[in-house]
Amino acid sequence: MHLQESGEMYLETIYVLSKQLNAVRSVDVGEYMGYSKPSVSRAIGLLRNGGYVTVDEEGHLHLTELGLEIASKINERHRVITEMLIKIGVDRKTAEEDACKMEHAISDTSFEALKNYLSDI
Repeated sequence: MHLQESGEMYLETIYVLSKQLNAVRSVDVGEYMGYSKPSVSRAIGLLRNGGYVTVDEEGHLHLTELGLEIASKINERHRVITEMLIKIGVDRKTAEEDACKMEHAISDTSFEALKNYLSDI
């Protein structure tokens, strides 16, 4: 199953929330993203079926190995692109918003080059 941008956003949100909370629930994801319960429920169902997320008997969300791999990759892209934009003079709010869009579209090759460039300056 090819993951769309929205799926990547959900995985990244679960990843970020799992660093902040003891247990992540669908309601937490909805509040964080500003989405309705039905929208989150549908997305989590698709992510479960795709093998990216599991839900335990208490309703807590857990990233699978595949889900964690994608979520951490997207989160790293978000952080690096945000940092790059701030370094070139973009304000933090705009940098965060733009990085959120760019993180899904940039190729692995371009991202690695950007990351290497930033580590050299």
